[in-house]
Amino acid sequence: MVTCCLPLGYIISLMSKLWNRGPQAALRSLEAEASSARGGFACLFSTADEYERALITQRREEGRYGRPYRPWPILMFIGCAMMVFGVVLLLR
Repeated sequence: MVTCCLPLGYIISLMSKLWNRGPQAALRSLEAEASSARGGFACLFSTADEYERALITQRREEGRYGRPYRPWPILMFIGCAMMVFGVVLLLR
């Protein structure tokens, strides 16, 4: 064989490891379960709503829908309170 010295097995295994890792892996696993269940007698998800509910539940468990902390509302409140305090002191 001409290409017997190429590391194709290593490259393919590395690519499959990279494919099965990351944020899209959960979505791919759910899609794979749904597509494999369609071929059988019973489907894992009977409606699209059940599939979306399972997907959202899994993403919530991963922590994707958490609210990021941003200091802007607190800083804006402090700034406005200081401005009101300054105006009260000026008009007094």
